[in-house]
Amino acid sequence: MAEPPLPEVPAEALPDVLLTGLLFYDLVLTGLDRPPTPGEEIWTGGMGCGPGGIANLAVAAARYGLTTSLATVLGDDFYGAYCRDVLARREGIDLSLSRTAPGWSTPVTVSIARGDDRALLTHGQEPPYAQDELMRGAPAARAAVVHLGAEPQEWLGKAAASGTRIFADVGWDPTERWPTELLDQLALCHAFLPNKGEAMSYTRTDSPAAALARLADLVPVAVITLGREGALAVDQTTGEHARVEALDTEVLDATGAGDVFGASFVAASLGGWPLADRLRFAGLAAGLSVGRHGGALAAPGWYGIDRWWRTTGRKDLGLRRAYGFLADRLPADPGPPVHHAPVTPHTL
Repeated sequence: MAEPPLPEVPAEALPDVLLTGLLFYDLVLTGLDRPPTPGEEIWTGGMGCGPGGIANLAVAAARYGLTTSLATVLGDDFYGAYCRDVLARREGIDLSLSRTAPGWSTPVTVSIARGDDRALLTHGQEPPYAQDELMRGAPAARAAVVHLGAEPQEWLGKAAASGTRIFADVGWDPTERWPTELLDQLALCHAFLPNKGEAMSYTRTDSPAAALARLADLVPVAVITLGREGALAVDQTTGEHARVEALDTEVLDATGAGDVFGASFVAASLGGWPLADRLRFAGLAAGLSVGRHGGALAAPGWYGIDRWWRTTGRKDLGLRRAYGFLADRLPADPGPPVHHAPVTPHTL
């Protein structure tokens, strides 16, 4: 399958954000009263589709006007072509570091969303190109976002040495061994953003506060997300400590909310915001994203944040107190409406 041409990026235009990781085509089903059991068929009340995985972070960052470069692998199939078109043409993400793999299928994930959580079923194989191979020759950037794994990645050290600030997260360990050696990689990182379960498991602690204290010894900026309870963080570079509440919102689909939080925290960090404002901003973006289908295309961007502030935030005294910092930080032109995931029913 022939690849569509990508927009040219001048050599001198270094990206604000550099990302690498596995991309998926996500199909999200919502509106289920209960999960299906073997042998039965359940009809859902809603469905959405779009790019997922590392695309969640890339789209969320690009929608803040950050020049975003993504190194990933796409299959030479319908799903890969669709994701490439959405990311490069519609979202303006630079895919010059990405590769299309002949004969390889783009991973496809079916997400069954119920309440604050979801179950995932994925079809796919290991990509034919490793992240270090994709990132060979990658430019320096203001920030890079990485998902830490058991095996350290060579490109991380080179990026850190070039002055790129590394923002890292981590996933759930299916073996539940939680090797503490993984935390050694934090020596290369500027910030680490696990959720509370991951943080406590890797640090062998029994509370988010204790985990944060442990992580603060390992990385300049440590953030622990607490789901509906908000987030807490410490920034050793500024001496700030903060804990904020989450936005109270109805959850349609929580897929990718953590990625939206992470990309939004990166955007606010590049803007030099105080720690509490960074956390509130990231939590607000994540809270708005869960009201729509899919992780990547649910990201609100400046347009969604601006619309929420004008229609809801500044009209409520409590919200105005918590998010009043937006009045001075929202851009004069938040851009056009963002594209959301194709969904059914079409009235959503």
